[in-house]
Amino acid sequence: GSIDGMHWAWKNCPSGWAGQYKGKEKKPTIILEAVASQNLRFWHAFFGSPGALNDINVLHRSDLFDGLIAGTSDHIDYTINGHTYHNGYYLCDSIYPPWATLVSSIKNPQDGASRHFATLQESARKDIERAFGVLQARWACLKVGCRLWEKSDVMELMRCCIVLHNMIVEEQSPHDPFLATPLA
Repeated sequence: GSIDGMHWAWKNCPSGWAGQYKGKEKKPTIILEAVASQNLRFWHAFFGSPGALNDINVLHRSDLFDGLIAGTSDHIDYTINGHTYHNGYYLCDSIYPPWATLVSSIKNPQDGASRHFATLQESARKDIERAFGVLQARWACLKVGCRLWEKSDVMELMRCCIVLHNMIVEEQSPHDPFLATPLA
């Protein structure tokens, strides 16, 4: 899957909280960190971080790697170029740390193989951006900004939109192997 963050404008953010929720967007936002597969299904969603945080700060707050760190995550065995790996990986942009489970593009590819890898990685990583776009197109409230006052209501609305989105995706492609993984 591909990982990234999306800022959702919070139009009715309480004025006492507005400072911590304003970041690069210059207006209060709440961040959705998500992992999506090629079929646009979200299989990890962490929502609620203030918009002043960057992707790395949100990643450190997220529970995405808790199972891996505790040694309780499912093993995913696959082989690339004769080397067997036991943990999955996520495609990401260059702001993420250089961890073994995060694969970012090569910044300045010098040879043909590196350029080819960078092109394939960047095109596959766009799955998460596409998933965010479809989610916002499907639920107009995510596009125009949240008008709720209570943060718990905002979080419930986002979770509802993601679950309904995944139900629609599952209905459209019932034989996809990615659909066996429940939303975290």
